[in-house]
Amino acid sequence: MSYGFKIMVEGDYACFTRPELKVERVSYDVPTPGALEGMLKSVYWKPAIAYVIDKIIVFHDIDYANIRRNEVKDKVLLSAVKGQMSGKDADPSIYASESRSQRASMVLKNVKYGVEFHFELTGLKSDTETDSEKKHYNIIKRRLEKGQWYRMPCLGCSEFPVRKMELVEGFDMNLISSRILEMGDVDLGYMSYKVVFDDGGKPVNGDWEHPKFSDKATTMYYRPHMIQGIIDVKKYREELRC
Repeated sequence: MSYGFKIMVEGDYACFTRPELKVERVSYDVPTPGALEGMLKSVYWKPAIAYVIDKIIVFHDIDYANIRRNEVKDKVLLSAVKGQMSGKDADPSIYASESRSQRASMVLKNVKYGVEFHFELTGLKSDTETDSEKKHYNIIKRRLEKGQWYRMPCLGCSEFPVRKMELVEGFDMNLISSRILEMGDVDLGYMSYKVVFDDGGKPVNGDWEHPKFSDKATTMYYRPHMIQGIIDVKKYREELRC
């Protein structure tokens, strides 16, 4: 048995970056399931559960805005961090004044989505031996109702926080934009579904107290259709590809 939820999500901006356009970011027209899973993990997450997106509803018109942002072009080296932790003369710092780079991004604006999802038990580390779906269901429901989260939920990028997240009983399809309805059946092409890590969420050293996880991952893709604003993720994820 799986417990399901329906939520409404709104934001001023969103960016679900196409992997083939990472330098000058360009967003997909619609959210990726992986991005929405990450948003939900900001509300509540445990190794014992995994979120599964079943349906995405696009309510507002798909409008883009071109923005420019100051970013850093370098990354912190893991070797430098480990070196400093072990007492070696290593500096993992990045100095923005020396590494600043201005980049353009094509992002979505004024977005509103309906998200239907459920969670499943993973069989991984649990707080108690009697861990149950009902316990996690009640926690998720309570946190969604009270608007609680562990870190700010965002829409693709941390710079684009969720403006409103609301638990609902059902979706009012009359709120879907007329322009979205007129689009009819839209083939969205191959899209990123989610990133799957090779370790399957388990510590590679087998130690949950001092876990070490693999950084190797594979991006999964699917080819959904948006029919009058509705993306039946459950239907199209049956044909996932690497």
